[in-house]
Amino acid sequence: MYLKKISLFNYKNFSEANFEFEGKIICFVGKNGIGKTTVLDAIYHLAYGKSYFNPLAVQNIKHGEEFFVIDAEFIKEDRTEQLVCSLKKGQKKVLKRNGKAYDKFSDHIGFIPLVIISPADRDLIIEGSETRRKFMDSVISQLDSDYLKQLILYQKTIVQRNALLKYFALNHVFEKDTLAIYNEQLDGYSTYIFEKRKEFISEFLPIFNVHHQAITGSEEQVQLVYESHLHESDLQSLLEKNINKDRALQYTSVGIHKDDLLFEIDHHPIKKFGSQGQQKSYLIALKLAQFDFLKKQSGVKPVLLFDDIFDKLDESRVSKIVEMVNSDAFGQLFISDTHPERTEAIVKSTHQSYQMFELK
Repeated sequence: MYLKKISLFNYKNFSEANFEFEGKIICFVGKNGIGKTTVLDAIYHLAYGKSYFNPLAVQNIKHGEEFFVIDAEFIKEDRTEQLVCSLKKGQKKVLKRNGKAYDKFSDHIGFIPLVIISPADRDLIIEGSETRRKFMDSVISQLDSDYLKQLILYQKTIVQRNALLKYFALNHVFEKDTLAIYNEQLDGYSTYIFEKRKEFISEFLPIFNVHHQAITGSEEQVQLVYESHLHESDLQSLLEKNINKDRALQYTSVGIHKDDLLFEIDHHPIKKFGSQGQQKSYLIALKLAQFDFLKKQSGVKPVLLFDDIFDKLDESRVSKIVEMVNSDAFGQLFISDTHPERTEAIVKSTHQSYQMFELK
């Protein structure tokens, strides 16, 4: 997978910008707020159909403008693929591949395997379970379109069931048979999703541990503990058991939409017991494991985005990451950094081809 060129129009702080790429390592350097992260986010946007940093699509349009366009050329399996993502205020976002618009963005997920490592990843540790579920779902969905379809159907059905519970409360009625239809549908979707998530964790955890030990050089063991109501029972039984609670709350209180992925180091929560350095290493190892997992399963080297991570790491961790980049394991790598000299020194030490773009 190789990004050949990209153009941005009215995207965030750019009116217009065009970049063509040749090296294996591409660096965007310059002061904070100049647009380095924006270029990386535009690349992410083409892979996932949304921004990594601002999921509200309209807020990615440059202030005072009516639309944005991201236009790029990728080389995949020796074929040129043109991707265009555009949004006009008041209209739906459009994603096109080789001139043809996708009916559903979900059909595109996985076409451009991509991993981003960013300071914003700290949300995975400090935020609630939804953030960690999204991480797990995004990795699995890039490789398994059926999983993504089941997940979308599950989420739609949860919305419908919640609306029905609200209707019951407002109208002082209760139709058990109608609710049973939703319960049965949710049970089918959730069983598939639960099994796929369990399978993912069992395959992903050993890869994660290898990367963590390579970065830290320590013997600390990292854990990812999958928490789910479905470890106790099937969803249909749980929904029936919790019906009075759901009626009182007017939403569905049990199910795989409440799952969590606990981040632990030596069997202690890293949020409470991990130092800042340990947390940074944990997150970088997690994302490098994501890279390896996607590469192993798809047979394609994902595009890798390093957003401002050298500023947050000590020298020993940086050198470990550079060692990894120096191997043939990695494909194209994009880096943003505030220090041009430091960045160039780091990438030179890899002995790989590289390009420097200094944004002003």
